Amino acid sequence: MNDLAPLLTPEGRALLDEVRGTDPARELAVATRLRRDHPADLVSAALGQARLRQRAVAKFGTADAERMYFTPNGVEQSTRASVAAYRARRFVELGVTSVADLCCGIGGDAIALARAGIRVLAVDRDPLTAAVARANAEALGLDGLVEVREADVTEVDVSAYDAVFVDPARRGGRGRIFDPEAYSPPLSWAVRAAATAPHAALKVAPGIPHEAVPDAAEAEWISDGGDVKEAVLWFGTEPGLVRATLLPGPRTLRSRGLPNPAVRPVGRYLYEPDGAVVRAHLVAEVAAEVGGGLVDETIAYVTSDEAHPTPYASAYEITDRLPFNVKKLKALLREREVGILTVKKRGSAVEPEELRRKVKPQGPHSATVFLTRVAGAPTMLIGHPAN
Repeated sequence: MNDLAPLLTPEGRALLDEVRGTDPARELAVATRLRRDHPADLVSAALGQARLRQRAVAKFGTADAERMYFTPNGVEQSTRASVAAYRARRFVELGVTSVADLCCGIGGDAIALARAGIRVLAVDRDPLTAAVARANAEALGLDGLVEVREADVTEVDVSAYDAVFVDPARRGGRGRIFDPEAYSPPLSWAVRAAATAPHAALKVAPGIPHEAVPDAAEAEWISDGGDVKEAVLWFGTEPGLVRATLLPGPRTLRSRGLPNPAVRPVGRYLYEPDGAVVRAHLVAEVAAEVGGGLVDETIAYVTSDEAHPTPYASAYEITDRLPFNVKKLKALLREREVGILTVKKRGSAVEPEELRRKVKPQGPHSATVFLTRVAGAPTMLIGHPAN
């Protein structure tokens, strides 16, 4: 799809309604039928858009996805709606009423900001992407708050806005880009852009090295439903603060500058910190909450003798500890009649599916096995979620 305009015509919109929810297995038959009355290119574009809308439901929900327009890259790279809504609420709490959304993509963040009552200038240099962002604002009735501009973000004057939001491209021809200076535009440019407004948020990859975080920034790692989605560098908030935010909720764990937890023997309970907590280097804060220590100095598993519920980690009751040995694990699972086996790992080269094939779990019971290191030794910890 190189031109959105035909899909925005009455004929294009009618076609989109007709192909909504088309089963991929029936696409050829549907296309053949529709091409009798409509241009072939328009039918192909409508069916392609229907496929993208189906993929976008996971990020935007059915109600929005079925009204919005997408590009393949836009579906892949856009912010999940729940994360964008959370960030928009943070802007509102800061007193922000207008945001320059630079590198706006298909407009996911602009939509969330507008729904929070914020006036948005959404900028993208790609003509098709900008057209899609504009169409999405109109489709959702937000075009009164969202101005979309096709331009190079490095040439846009944002001095009239309360805040700047930058979401640089972090994918290239060879896949994901891990060096922040290889983003488009580079992180250093985004930091300079942040300095032009009272507040700013820069979306970066969750794997950004902590040493790459500017001293003037607050760093926030965000997960949604247990999956780490992104990191955000905030300016005009609390310089030097590190936080992990878990959605839904939100629940936020703030850094307290604690030293690394001590290593201790495996206790009755094992805590698996949320990925955002691990990325934010806040495992020590979780250990302090549960009165525990690490099973190994290099592994982000916390253990304690007593149950201490925390929203920042999943708790498991450990029933067995074994040196890594597939035969012993298979025998134990057979004895316990375990047929539903969850395999988790940190610090192990063994792939969960490979282990599951080898032990061939059978039976009515369930168990969780952790493949990890304990005091440097490859170890299997068997247990189940704590109540």
